Amino acid sequence: MKYLHTMIRVRDVDASLRFFCDGLGLRERRRMENEAGKFTLIFLSADASPEAEIELTHNWGSDEDYGSARNFGHLAFEVDDIYATCAHLQAMGITINRPPRDGHMAFVRSPDRISVELLQKGARLAPVEPWASMPNTGVW
Repeated sequence: MKYLHTMIRVRDVDASLRFFCDGLGLRERRRMENEAGKFTLIFLSADASPEAEIELTHNWGSDEDYGSARNFGHLAFEVDDIYATCAHLQAMGITINRPPRDGHMAFVRSPDRISVELLQKGARLAPVEPWASMPNTGVW
């Protein structure tokens, strides 16, 4: 058996690509527009593991409420520097829901409220401010 992808529904393609590509550094690998079905599929992956993809599904003209996405669980990404990644996302206006107080783990949410776990590659980093004393915000 081979793992292929995880699909998440998105309301705003541009906001989702900004989060996953500009924020997290994933790359768009391919895209399929289906006129008959009125949907777009966009496949993203990280350079370090291009075979493990996220499929963004955008249903054209849908106003369906996808809920809080808490039943999904989360996506997880290993990052080279958790503090730099969180600072970059925060500068983009993305809330750090669970700050990396421990130098190892943080959580953020995509524009469609998909929970994303960020894990420090290798050993945990020494705790530093502002992260060490930053409280949790919302849910993840």
